[in-house]
Amino acid sequence: MTNWYEGPLAAFDTETTGVDVETDRIVSAAVVVQDAPGTRPRVARWLVNPGVPVPESATAVHGLTEEHLQRNGRWPAPVMHEIAEQLAEHAALGRPLVVMNAPFDLTLLDRELRRHRASSLDRWFESVPLRVLDPRVLDKHLDRYRKGRRTLTDLCAHYGVTLEGAHDAAADALAALDVVRAVGRRFATRLERLSPAELHTLQTNWHAAQARGLQAWFARSGSEETVSTDWPLRPELPAAA
Repeated sequence: MTNWYEGPLAAFDTETTGVDVETDRIVSAAVVVQDAPGTRPRVARWLVNPGVPVPESATAVHGLTEEHLQRNGRWPAPVMHEIAEQLAEHAALGRPLVVMNAPFDLTLLDRELRRHRASSLDRWFESVPLRVLDPRVLDKHLDRYRKGRRTLTDLCAHYGVTLEGAHDAAADALAALDVVRAVGRRFATRLERLSPAELHTLQTNWHAAQARGLQAWFARSGSEETVSTDWPLRPELPAAA
């Protein structure tokens, strides 16, 4: 029987106007599907005109200018529908979804759906649940005492994954997918008996523990920054917030 990390996987990534999941917008997105390691991936891409200013700081990261997005991007409403629809199709086919730092990208998608479609991400997975594999959460749990940063670039270097064209949504999604396969192989004795559904549940707990540890570190450092324990999707903020 093929282990989950050697089988079909999908991956999702976005590029955005910033890092605030409540107010920033998606400017590009990609879903990458690969049936087995080494096979040619299938890529779906979206370019979005967010309808709001694109800060120069964001353009410096992903290279997408406000002018380019206004000229070539599509309006957000149909794009968000298409992305959610495609993610739901992969879930229905039993493909786990790889998302690096899932609470960021999935929460952004959820807020865009609420903003433009009067919907939510959860509504797309009422019949078939989403099974997420987050390379950041997996790596931090399985190799918790390794020092150093754990960005996608760092994980690619650590696991010997090639990342070509960083901060392009498709390139980042494919790299995250390859990292998850590499994590699976390296920690096969600890992961091979676990199904993606079981791993999804475990990552919820692992991420919460990781967030509490980071929150404690911030407290010791005198920082007032708060760390969410929710994974893979942060709940909607109360209206008063």
